[in-house]
Amino acid sequence: MTLRRMLANRLRRQYSSSWPIYEPASTAPERWPGWPNGKQFAFVLTHDVEGLKGFERCRQLAEIDKALGFRASFNFVPEGEYRVPDSLRAFLSQEGFEIGVHDFHHDGSLYRSYNSFKSQAVKINRYLKSWGAVGFRSGFMFHNLQWLHDLEVSYDASTFDTDPFEPQPDGIHTIFPFWVPAGESKGYVELPYTLPQDSTLFVLFKERTTDVWIKKLDWVAAHGGMALLIVHPDYINFDGKTGSSEYSVDLYETFLKYVSSRYRDSGWFALPREVARYVAQFKPRLTGGRLASLPNPQA
Repeated sequence: MTLRRMLANRLRRQYSSSWPIYEPASTAPERWPGWPNGKQFAFVLTHDVEGLKGFERCRQLAEIDKALGFRASFNFVPEGEYRVPDSLRAFLSQEGFEIGVHDFHHDGSLYRSYNSFKSQAVKINRYLKSWGAVGFRSGFMFHNLQWLHDLEVSYDASTFDTDPFEPQPDGIHTIFPFWVPAGESKGYVELPYTLPQDSTLFVLFKERTTDVWIKKLDWVAAHGGMALLIVHPDYINFDGKTGSSEYSVDLYETFLKYVSSRYRDSGWFALPREVARYVAQFKPRLTGGRLASLPNPQA
């Protein structure tokens, strides 16, 4: 972790002009319709549950979200360190949360080759159907938007507008959702995350305030984009005894209170599936060759 922090801090200085804010990302896609009911921007909350520790904290995190008036998607690894009981999925669904699929094993193997991806995609599709899920996110934010057409999803959420600290750091350079076509009418909606991940801010950089989140949120809102946040229960400490790989839940609660107090009337607070359903009606496309320029490892 010390070595990672050294490298990340060097990258942070190197990319200070494009992270956490990359100004060209504020350009809306072609055929962008604006948000429903005249809302200024969208706020989307997601939780990636990576390991057993995070799995055991899901109910606590859901209760915090509920208490502050928020709902989120909980993205579970189908065959990782834990198994998701029907009772937990039922509880979350009944409380208004969404269930998503997070990779398959979360071991970095999904994109090892196209054959590997196809093999795992068959199994991922079974979990999508079994869980009633319509959304997917890869582990480690690996992505290939063409391969993802093998998944039976309404949306993918494995990309980002700008994040030089990820293993595959090619940003999508937009703070808006967009359509990834597969022919005339088929395709899916891509939902990039646009606020820095909690693990990046509070575990890697050891930030002690939510200032970076607030700065980026205010910028996204001012440009009418989508503020999509990834928060991991694996890294949140609920008892005040934070270690090197955890941060206090107070930081998360402080940020949600800011979001609610400042943007409750002007923001569209939506689940990922709701955003995808809305965007799919209009199929906005990236401009300037941004989608075409993304790497295709199959090639």
